[in-house]
Parts: sequence; structure tokens; C-alpha cells
Amino acid sequence: MKLTAYADRLSVAPGETIRFFVNCDGPKTYRADIVQLICGDLNPKGPGYKERVVKTAANKQYKGRKQTIATGSYACVPAHSAIGGLTDFAVQALIWPTTPVKGEQVLIACWQNGKGFELIIDEHGAVAVRFGDGARGKVISTGKTLLAKRWYRVGGGLEGNTATVYQEALVPPPTVRDSGAAAAQLARKPPPLPSAALTMAAGVAIGGGKARSSRHYNGKLEAPALADRALSPAALEAAAARARKGGMTPGLVAAWDFGRDMSSTRIVDCGHHHLDGVLVNLPARSMTGHAWQGGTGQSPATHPEHYGAIHFHDDDLYDAGWDEDFALTVPDGLKSGVYAARLRAGADEDYVPFYVRPKRGAATAKIAFLAPTASYAAYANQRMCTDARWAEMMMGRLTSWSKQDIFLNVHREYGASLYDAHSDGSGICYSSMRRPVLDFRPKVMSYNGSMGSSLWGFNADLHLIDWLEAKKFRYDVITDDDLHKEGLALLAPYRVILTGTHPEYYSIPMWQAVKAYTDQGGRLMYMGGNGFYWRIAYHPTLPGVIEVRRPGPAIRAWDAQPGEQWQSFDGLDGGLFRQHGMAPQAIGGVGFVSEGFDASSYYRRTKASHSKRARFIFEGVKDEIIGDFGFQGGGAAGIEIDCADVALGTPPHALVLATSEKHSENYLLVLEELVVTIPTISGRDNPRIKADLVFYETPKGGAVFATGSIAWCGSLGWNRYGNNVSRITENVLRAFASEGWP
Repeated sequence: MKLTAYADRLSVAPGETIRFFVNCDGPKTYRADIVQLICGDLNPKGPGYKERVVKTAANKQYKGRKQTIATGSYACVPAHSAIGGLTDFAVQALIWPTTPVKGEQVLIACWQNGKGFELIIDEHGAVAVRFGDGARGKVISTGKTLLAKRWYRVGGGLEGNTATVYQEALVPPPTVRDSGAAAAQLARKPPPLPSAALTMAAGVAIGGGKARSSRHYNGKLEAPALADRALSPAALEAAAARARKGGMTPGLVAAWDFGRDMSSTRIVDCGHHHLDGVLVNLPARSMTGHAWQGGTGQSPATHPEHYGAIHFHDDDLYDAGWDEDFALTVPDGLKSGVYAARLRAGADEDYVPFYVRPKRGAATAKIAFLAPTASYAAYANQRMCTDARWAEMMMGRLTSWSKQDIFLNVHREYGASLYDAHSDGSGICYSSMRRPVLDFRPKVMSYNGSMGSSLWGFNADLHLIDWLEAKKFRYDVITDDDLHKEGLALLAPYRVILTGTHPEYYSIPMWQAVKAYTDQGGRLMYMGGNGFYWRIAYHPTLPGVIEVRRPGPAIRAWDAQPGEQWQSFDGLDGGLFRQHGMAPQAIGGVGFVSEGFDASSYYRRTKASHSKRARFIFEGVKDEIIGDFGFQGGGAAGIEIDCADVALGTPPHALVLATSEKHSENYLLVLEELVVTIPTISGRDNPRIKADLVFYETPKGGAVFATGSIAWCGSLGWNRYGNNVSRITENVLRAFASEGWP
């Protein structure tokens, strides 16, 4: 892939500008065209791939250039006279290294043009300090290899020409000698510290106007401190502790407290110089520190002193940081919908999708499609097919790789998803759209033989867009990003809201807005499965980034470590909505019960489907079997499925209109459904594993219709849209959009 790109936003209204950032690696030029996306499915048996070119001022040829991505997080404190010019000093921090023997890693440094100091983990995994005089550097090491995932007090200093370094295990393991110290007389005293930034967790050099980081540290860092004299480790620790409590200590330059202002990208210095710094590439905050004691009742809000650590990674990424290549100011009158910048250079092609919403506060239709952009962010650049050892067992078949999968497997710098792990094995809890997201594209899919396309997320949702276009419904498009910011006010003008196929990730404001919408007379069509499932947080100031924490019980790609289920962006307890008394059944009528990726099944109508209340739904439908066809697994009930449960919040008056059956043994009960492990947990022998088609009324004329299946929308286009899944969906949408219903 020689063309990769991203935009600075997902949602844009007429009159607003969206900017594009392009890496064109090889070709001298590329062509950009704005297109409306209708259907992204390349399956020759499907509706067909559909796009429409839109004439805009941005459609033209552009000069190509290569742009690269620098991953890895670190902290940076701007140059200050309190640091620059120091001749004697002491530096200290607490560390919890995760890859101590991966190579040299910078812990704390003030270094420029070969001058200054660097507190490091050396190539042997020991703490060391390097001093530079501009001509050569001198390294003094403890010579003791650190153990992974254990807390150490580390530091060093300079007094005259005597250099010291130390590492002390806070809980020394029996028989293991992993503490040590060293001192050395330098041939000559190094020059004063340079007037340079002080960095933590990476070495940083400035070149071409940009900061270039290297030698990134993997692990937690806590309580760094700096003094303007050679204090002993105990004296420096005590001085820093007094500063963090508001006291003053002569000689203390700075004492940073990472337990403060955790929702921000700022690190706070409690010293009198106020040497606050900034975090680059979003290292993980709200992480347990050395003082965390386990047990209950502890949170960052109640015990910030227990969450004074930041976990840095050499592969963290927030913003690719590319230079802008072109921009589009959305013209007035452009129809709300799904669009993309289509980039082409010879045989190479890339798309950057975005959504055109109506002008703010000016809905143009009664119907709105709510694009699940939070879910797209959660799965952004996921590498499960290449990295997850259990992928083929879960799929029940061999995995197949797209060109995007192959590219991402090689180009790890493009970042990964909330389903992947960092290079040190810790789970990824932040995901950003400020980078090329190569699985958020049309045409990205594989085929499962006779079962059709293995669609997921964005392309699966385009089946619904294609159906809306084919049926000539007038609709607006809004996004999760919009919903989180604007809440109920965004939804209120619409008579009907349709979700995407997989609205899995929701913030508290999003959940509350949708629930308030239906309670106040709005009508919701939940068009997928596994929705309203994980509680997330959006960053309060940085656009395009979400956070998830994954405590059990749940099907999860990684485990949040004990005490680290608290979201740093909003301070709330993460995990499943179900575990917080807000199960999906309470908002969409059905909730996640199983998943399977080998084949989809069908629904069988229930007695309730023939009731008077449901008559409008099945008008023109005589079949008892619904959806025994489709482009996602061969049926309308599959991939991830939801069922009704009054005990979890399904309204008691809800009608279960149809229920799926005969799912394969690859469909297993989700973990939150299990109290004990039992052998009968597969779709072959467990009646709980089913997708329920549900309808119920809400107050003030509102209503909810839920499909309970990701695969439902993959059946809409079957037989040129002439099928019972399409007819049922059309009946519901026309009724819900009508002023005369109910």
C-alpha cells in the first residue's frame, strides 16, 4: 500500500472544513475525489459496490510525499532556568519496568548536543546514568538486571566529579539480588546541564522543527523528582513527599505528582517552580502505583496517592502528526450521508470515510442513521487475525487476510485497536482516529465460501445505507461523536433513529441520551447485535480518542489489572454496562448472549408475532421462517446475537416476535451469562443462545424495534431487496416515521 491517509474529524456539517493528511510513498502525484459511499460490499452475489463522485473544489491532482509515524509515549517538561545550568544535582523516580532487557531505555533525561544527563535502563537491563560533556559520554551502571513488573526506587546524581546511580527493590525477592548502587569519579566535571527540555520515558531530539523520540521506556513511572544538589535517596524522597503535601524544601527543583489531573495530558509539578509538563502520545493514566494495596473502596478519586503511576509504551500513538495535504469545506446543500475522500495513484487506492451531518440544529429528515463511530474507533487497525492465537478457533475456520491486514502486520507504527496488546503485553486502553485506520474503509472484507462476505463494522453498516437508498428513504446521518457531545438535543428532532449493526461501545452521556429519547417519545430501531455493551469514555479535550477498561466478567481480549478498571478520561468505573445495572436490555430490549463466526442462522416467528400489536410489522409477510438467507454468514441471525431478558431490563410488555434457532457449536454463551462452567454452553444444545426480534412501545408514543443480530442488515439486499427481512424492516421504519402511528 503506497497510499494511506486520515482526516482530522469524522463528522462535518455544511460550511465546516475537514482536513486530510496523506502519505504517498513512491508516486509523485495522486488524485483525490470526494465520493458518496452507498455500499462497500465487493461480494459479486451481493448488491454490488456503489459510490457516487461529488463535484467539489477538493477534487484534483496533488503532489505526493512520504509521511512517517513516530510511535511511543513520553513526558516533556519545557526548558527552564531552574534546570538548565545545574552543576550538581540528584534525580529519582519509582519504576515498574515491563521489558527491562529489550535494550536501552530512557527514564529521565536532560540532554542536548551530547551534553547533560540521562537516567536509563541499559542494554543489560540495569539502571545506569550517562553524563555527556559534548565530546564523549560516561555511563555508570548498577550492573544489576531489573526484574519485570516489580517496583524499584531508582536514581542518580552528580556532586563535583563524583557520579552515583542506584536501584532499590521496594519488596526484595528472596535470594534474588536485584538491588544495587555504584559510584565513580569522572575524569573531569561535566559542564552544567543544558537549557533543554527534561524528558521522561524517552530520549528526544529536535530536528527540522519536530521532536523525534527514541529509546522509549516500557513500564510504569511514578513520583519523579529533581534536586539542585546531591541529596541522598532518602533525603530526596522525603523532600519530594513534603512538596507534594504543600511543604517547601531547600534544594528541591521539582516533584511531579502523576496522580493529579489524570484526565489531562498535563503532568503536575508540586515544587515552587511549577515545572508542569505535557504527555505525548497518550500513555496510560489512572494506573496503580507502588502504594496501591488491593482490596475494595479504592479509586483514583478517593485515593489518588495510590494511582500516581503512568504506564508508558514504545508503541503508544495518539496523532500521526502528518502535515496537511488538502481540505474540503462542505458545500451548502450537500446531502447528509456517508462520504469519503477517494485517493488514487496508479493501481494504488485508499479511502478516508467521513460523515456529513445536517447543519447543527437543522434536521433535514424524520429519520436519522446513528453511525457507531465509537465502535469503529474501538476496532481501529485491529490485528486479531494476525496476533491472536485463538482467532481461528473462535472463527471456526481459517482466517483470511486482506491487504490492509498484511500492511498493518508489517507497519506496526500505525497503531492497533482496543482488542490488541502493546509490545510489553499490556492491553491497549486508548484508541484514536487521528491516524490512518485501514479497516475503516469500503471494500475491506474477505469471503467465507458459500456463506458470503465476512463483513464487520463500517462495511456491514453500508448494507443499511444501501437499503435506505434503494427504498428511497430520506434520512440524515449523525455519529456517536456527535451524540456524546450534544446528547438528547441531537436526537430530539428525529422521529426515528436507526443504529448501525454493532453499536457496542457507549459513553454514559450517549447511553443516557438514547434512553431519554425513547422515554420521551422517540422511536429506536436497533439494527444489530452486541450493542450498548462496553462503557467507554471520550477524552475531554483531545478529539477522536476513546478509552475502555476491560475487567471481567466479559468476553475480552485482555484483562484490566486489579485496581485499573477506572477510566482516566472521566474517572468512572469501566467495564460492561450490565455490571453497573444498565444492561443492554434496558435500552434496546435485547442484550448480548453469544457470538459465532462460522455461519448465521434464521428466525422462527412466535405466537406473539401474530398479535394485533405486531400486525403492522408483518404486513405482507406470510413466512414463518425469517431470514434464512443473507450476505453475512448465510442468514439474518448470526455473528453476534442478543436475546430478551426481563430480569435484565427487557420491558415486561415487550413482544418477542421471532427467535433464531439451530446455531452451531461455535456459538457459546458469553462469560457474563455463566455462574459456573458447564458443558452445555454451545448453540447446538443451549436454548439460551438465540437472537430475539423484539418490539415494544415506550411512553409518549415512542417505541423500540430490535433485531438482536449483527447479520440482520446483511440480508436486506437479498433478492434485490425483495425478501421478508427487508419487508419487516420497511414496515417498521415507515410506521415509526409516520405521524399517524401508533
